Amino acid sequence: MNAPWRLVAAVLFALIAGGVAGCGERERPDVAAARSQTPGAPEWQRLRPSTIARTEVAAARIGDAAFVVGGFAAPGGATSAIVERYDLRLDRWTRVAPLPLAVNHAAAVSFGAKLYVLGGYTARDGLARETSALQRYDPRTNRWTRLADAPTVRAALAAGVIGDRLYAAGGAREGRALNRLEIYDFARDRWSTGPPMRTAREHLAATVHRGALYVLAGRAAGRGNFAVAERYVAARRRWERLPAMRKPRGGIAAATVGGRVVVVGGEEGAGTIAEVESFDPRRRRWRAEPPLPTPRHGLGAVAFGASIVVLEGGPQPGLTYSDRAEALRIRG
Repeated sequence: MNAPWRLVAAVLFALIAGGVAGCGERERPDVAAARSQTPGAPEWQRLRPSTIARTEVAAARIGDAAFVVGGFAAPGGATSAIVERYDLRLDRWTRVAPLPLAVNHAAAVSFGAKLYVLGGYTARDGLARETSALQRYDPRTNRWTRLADAPTVRAALAAGVIGDRLYAAGGAREGRALNRLEIYDFARDRWSTGPPMRTAREHLAATVHRGALYVLAGRAAGRGNFAVAERYVAARRRWERLPAMRKPRGGIAAATVGGRVVVVGGEEGAGTIAEVESFDPRRRRWRAEPPLPTPRHGLGAVAFGASIVVLEGGPQPGLTYSDRAEALRIRG
């Protein structure tokens, strides 16, 4: 890395880890804009674009890197096996070993410094042939391993990790929304079934906070988007209804940042959704956050420091693609 880029990388890391990060599409990070930002005023910043424009991806973070997997890839919309690694410190994208089974509308989580990808559609160019496959990637060896299949084949699901178990909720099978909760034991490579959600949903999102899986919004064929928010408290094996979200939405992503549950993106009849909202579990209140500069659906999101980092996704409803990466500091 040459000297100017060392400086840019250093500024970016300070911004993301402590707050905000930025850059433009096919251009260097907008360091000047980041420096001129008013202290205490949250603002989205652009990061370096990814190596390919995609939608309906899944994303998870391991340490200082975000991994973006699968989805539909530009220009033709084929289901993608591409896996990208985004270095959150250096604002740098690289490709790693591809998925053994290409999927779109999958879920991704991390555990024990490894990446896990669950479910999704496997058809080459559409929403068909759901899978129950659980695929694991080890960044140290750059290799994938197929693990025990989940009990239910599904796509457009959501997942999170609590303790030493993966929790998978909702999703779609043959066009029908599901309310199933299934639990994977990492140590035993074994699945079990938990109590179902109260509301069957697909194209939903999930994130974990203090031993609970927050399952957010989503939609169902014939019923449109939901504003439903529920959480599953693992220690009690019980679902709890939360205050409804501000905006019904489907095709979304979520992450837990600084104790807040943050929801981004989605699509509706009027287009893609710019509104961003976050939930305070202590006060049980939702609030509006600065809107996405590039509204999109089928996107990925990860938390890094005090920021949420939003990756790829479709800028228009349906089969559209983006290589955008943007970050927002979430105030406490």
